[in-house]
Amino acid sequence: MSETTHQRIGEQSIVHRREFDASAADVQRAHTTAELFSQWMGPRGSTLRIERFDAHTGGRFDYTVEIGGEWRFWGSYHEVVEGRIVHTWEFQEQPGQPTLEVLEFRDLQAGRSSLEITSTYGSKAACDAMVESGIDGGMDEDFERLDEALANLSR
Repeated sequence: MSETTHQRIGEQSIVHRREFDASAADVQRAHTTAELFSQWMGPRGSTLRIERFDAHTGGRFDYTVEIGGEWRFWGSYHEVVEGRIVHTWEFQEQPGQPTLEVLEFRDLQAGRSSLEITSTYGSKAACDAMVESGIDGGMDEDFERLDEALANLSR
């Protein structure tokens, strides 16, 4: 089991890093295939309702996490190429405040890989609010679920 690190860089960005016991291609596929994405996105016990999931350059996504309420997220894919995804996303509670994310998938030795996500918020206040919201813990739980989905892929 790997640990996710979260590092604030500058006023508006956070870098999240994690290693996985899977290839970079499999980790990226779990981010770009609706069936796999729905297995790990959101807290344990939640359901993911996907309205749109076009994970390619120029595509869009729109999904809702359901657990004791509904939380909708939507955005656009600006670049989806091997080893890299660049997208923007918005959250229903903060419409009109997109976050830019760059995901870098890299192979390591022994079939492992790393994922580095740089999240850049529209303002220092938006980044502060995300840090205070406990996003790190939510991301950690998502990635634990991703570890499980990736383990099932190799079976």
